[in-house]
Amino acid sequence: MKTPLILTVAAAALALAGCGSKTETPTETTTVAGGETTAVDTAGANPTVGGAEMLATKNIVENASASPIHKTLVAAVTQAGLVETLSGAGPFTVFAPTDAAFSQVAPVTRDGWMRPAQKEVLAGVLKYHVVPGKLTAADLAAQIAAGGGKAVLKTADGQDLTATKNGDAILLTSASGNKATVTQADVGQSNGVIHVIDAVLVPKM
Repeated sequence: MKTPLILTVAAAALALAGCGSKTETPTETTTVAGGETTAVDTAGANPTVGGAEMLATKNIVENASASPIHKTLVAAVTQAGLVETLSGAGPFTVFAPTDAAFSQVAPVTRDGWMRPAQKEVLAGVLKYHVVPGKLTAADLAAQIAAGGGKAVLKTADGQDLTATKNGDAILLTSASGNKATVTQADVGQSNGVIHVIDAVLVPKM
């Protein structure tokens, strides 16, 4: 008569163990406009950039500041007075040149942009890397296909930026003719999306 009781206890223990092993999806609570509180899924939502975690709950400036390969970009954004703008609601699509991309710019030009007297010029260069609205890689590919092989994007500084495909990669051609490739796409932000690029896009001055 004891055997059924032992089996019953064992079965109950297994059932409890199964309940205790349930994996919960990590969430983060955030307050949005209007005071509503929502839970945001933070599990695997974003790739890392330069080995640093990018959180979809943080804005463009916060995530770029955490990236070890975007120090020059963040310094330039600060110098140009665009921190508040790129921390705003957006949404924005930002093509973010790496430190290696900035190193390709002639030192005399790069250092000149960082001078206080060239603040407006620097702001124009940086705004040329920003497109109002959120455009994922899939959105860009769809626009390129719809445009017969190219999509013309209107940047925040008012000039056109042309997107095409080079194999599977998205290639950007600036108004001045230089090119940059998207090396990492779809890094989600609370106020848009970042696509990492390998060159600084130069608008017409």
